[in-house]
Amino acid sequence: MAVTVRIPTILRSYTAGSAMVSVDAHTVEEALTALEGDYPGISSRILDDEGKLRRFVNVYVGEEDIRGADNLKTRIPDGSNVTVIPAVAGG
Repeated sequence: MAVTVRIPTILRSYTAGSAMVSVDAHTVEEALTALEGDYPGISSRILDDEGKLRRFVNVYVGEEDIRGADNLKTRIPDGSNVTVIPAVAGG
């Protein structure tokens, strides 16, 4: 199933400037694997060395934070988008 992944500005250098890309996936993990296959290097900015979501990156399926669901195993319902949002800090 084709899924739209929204890419934050800071990671668009990996996607040739595209703000939204399409991948075939049923779970967030599959979407990130497909994203890495199409755009090498991007997953290291989203996942840590153990393959877990980096603590300063939030990922949503629709409006649901995957950390409150099944994390990377969260299923992506038909018609839903995956959104990657890096945390912003400042003072």
